[in-house]
Amino acid sequence: MGRLVLVIGEASLETVPRELWGHPAVYKYARRRGKQPGQVLLDHAVHHQAMKGLPGAEKRGRPDIVHMVMLEALSSPLNLEGLLTLYVHTVGDYVIEVDPSTRLPRNYMLFTGLMEQLFEVGQVPPDSPKPLMRVRPMTLPRLLERTPRPRILVTYSGDYVRMSKLAEEIASRNLEATLIVPGFPPTADFSDEAVRASDVQVRVYRRARLDPWTIVSHLLALIAQRVEVI
Repeated sequence: MGRLVLVIGEASLETVPRELWGHPAVYKYARRRGKQPGQVLLDHAVHHQAMKGLPGAEKRGRPDIVHMVMLEALSSPLNLEGLLTLYVHTVGDYVIEVDPSTRLPRNYMLFTGLMEQLFEVGQVPPDSPKPLMRVRPMTLPRLLERTPRPRILVTYSGDYVRMSKLAEEIASRNLEATLIVPGFPPTADFSDEAVRASDVQVRVYRRARLDPWTIVSHLLALIAQRVEVI
């Protein structure tokens, strides 16, 4: 049995970009937390005024989405059984390598602080020879060159495939596949670059745009059933 690779793609996770450092909402928030503007995560809930006019704003400033998707993945039976490899590719073209044993904080503010430390230092814990997470500059196509085929992009505009059928296909390959799921709000979709880098593009629900954490939760559970983990 192999290990399924799960990539949270074009994730809404980044520190405040330089062009917003001087905005009053950003400056006040950073000062209140005892940090510089470039050291805090961009968060639409806090910085929505500053983000008006920011390029690609519809896919930025939602670290809460990334938090929930990561929690779903890391606490899944597939991961607990050592059958999952998790990467986070951010909208700013950074890739976070996540050790399967990582236990993320359930509290959102603690998660925020951890991600800020990761972007500042490059790894967490900072001085560990075996860090739980590491971040480095890398595009999504470059990351996917290192992952097994088929590379399946779960979009909001691809061909409809039942989740159970997709799970069966992945299980039949002994988990030798890469799933790329959205790390951004369902009001947006993957870029053309992500589409070109994948082998197939599917949507797994035809009546509505599911939240990313719902997609991950259901898909990983169905796959775990097919490989008799649960």
